[in-house]
Amino acid sequence: MSTTLLLARHGQTVWHDENRYAGVSDIPLTPVGRAQAEALGQWVATRPVDAVWTSPLSRAVATAEPACRALGLVPSLDPDLRECDFGVVEGRTLAEFAAAYPTRAEAFRVDPAANPFPGAEDPRAAATRGAAALRRIAAAHYGERVLVVAHNTLFRLVLCTLLSIPAREYRRVFPRLRNAAITELRVGITGSTALLSLNVPCEPDQP
Repeated sequence: MSTTLLLARHGQTVWHDENRYAGVSDIPLTPVGRAQAEALGQWVATRPVDAVWTSPLSRAVATAEPACRALGLVPSLDPDLRECDFGVVEGRTLAEFAAAYPTRAEAFRVDPAANPFPGAEDPRAAATRGAAALRRIAAAHYGERVLVVAHNTLFRLVLCTLLSIPAREYRRVFPRLRNAAITELRVGITGSTALLSLNVPCEPDQP
């Protein structure tokens, strides 16, 4: 028996539209982000989904809301699905960080898991908590299909953990998860994980 997890990154926020890091900062959705959330709700409304889990950050909760409305479900929140804390880079672009800390920025580009931003959460610790959250959710819903709404960096780190990819490769192997697109995983009773699809758009014209 297995669980199908439908992972969806939250909709666009102002900071993400400007390529600014938004980790634990609670940044609201843009009008585009709200439209992406509605498209996700329309997508799940025509497919079997048994439960919805989400990060407690408001941008994830707001993205899950149309899906919950369409499905008649109440979302469950798990704090371990929150985004990574990006330390001094919260609200800044990578280019701005590189201008202030060129050596640290280069080390981050070479191995982002071993060289996180100053004051940031250890990416490997974030991967561990996020993977544990997905495994708990899968174990609670064997034989079901679950929508999980969370965050770009957390999901990419977790995908590496679950698929036995070195954490240092998360930015190369998974350059980005599109807003409100679906990544489908099958998690077995032993925790074995298969990637069934990646970045499937809910909007037909999404690039």
